[in-house]
Amino acid sequence: MPEKSMRIQRALARAGVASRRGAEELVAAGRVHINGAVATTGQSVDPARDRITLDGKRVAAPSAAHWIVLNKPSGVLTTRADPDGRQTVFDLIEDVPGLTYVGRLDYMTEGVLLLTTDGDAAHKLTHPSSEIERTYVASVRGDGGSAARAATKGVQLEDGFVLPRDVSARQVGRGLWDLELTIAEGKTREVRRLCEALGLRVERLVRTKFGPVKLGSLESGKTRALTARENEIISALTGSGGGSKTIKRGARRDTKRRYSR
Repeated sequence: MPEKSMRIQRALARAGVASRRGAEELVAAGRVHINGAVATTGQSVDPARDRITLDGKRVAAPSAAHWIVLNKPSGVLTTRADPDGRQTVFDLIEDVPGLTYVGRLDYMTEGVLLLTTDGDAAHKLTHPSSEIERTYVASVRGDGGSAARAATKGVQLEDGFVLPRDVSARQVGRGLWDLELTIAEGKTREVRRLCEALGLRVERLVRTKFGPVKLGSLESGKTRALTARENEIISALTGSGGGSKTIKRGARRDTKRRYSR
């Protein structure tokens, strides 16, 4: 069911008229009217009750939010377009007006990346106050066991203290470890910087989980829709019913210490 109230640029994007930025430009140009009056950027609108027009033509009510789960490959940018012509995540997915990514994965990091037409939900999922957990597996060179033990006590980075919610290490070869970390801070390149601070060299980094969404067996470069359960949880986390409180109550404050060789 369409939402009752939203910002005009969001309503236009969700209706497939243009991207969110393009919708803002249409509104700023005075081409959008609400009930006969010129719309203003940020103005609230109820698409089910208000008459929205673009250049005099009625805009249809927005459809339900569109969500995509992508297994982002290494060597792909999380951006709309690259001036140097490098491949971006939007080259791998269907073209949906108003689609935006939920947070970023850096150029070489692989794994779960959510994309949606619901910009407000994307903002809530990535805002630090929501404390959405993200799980990564880093293939590293160095002393993974000692690094994992140190990580459970927290590590001071240049932009703040990082205390993983969960840490485990598994030796997979001589000097090679799989280090699994669950974090909730969402700092830029946090896991790579954390590993570096612990004296580890990252050879591969994969995000295996974002909130309720797991990577599972999704192939690299492929997409899928949210499952019914994932959609239900994300709706609870981002809706008006106190979703961010739900994640905080459910978050594990203790840090498990699991080591295997």
